[in-house]
Amino acid sequence: MSDQWWFCLKHMAVEPDEGCPNKDRLGPYESRGAAADALKTAAERNEAWKEEDKTWNGDD
Repeated sequence: MSDQWWFCLKHMAVEPDEGCPNKDRLGPYESRGAAADALKTAAERNEAWKEEDKTWNGDD
């Protein structure tokens, strides 16, 4: 079995490599726990990028 885990956006669940097509998933992640936090991680990254991107903030 692979050591990679995915978060399925269709089923809102953690999956191993043998799961839904990658187009429906976030990942891969190194652990089941990291995959379970995929939506939180994505939200945190989006917020960080928003703060760093002057164009996003209208400061161009």
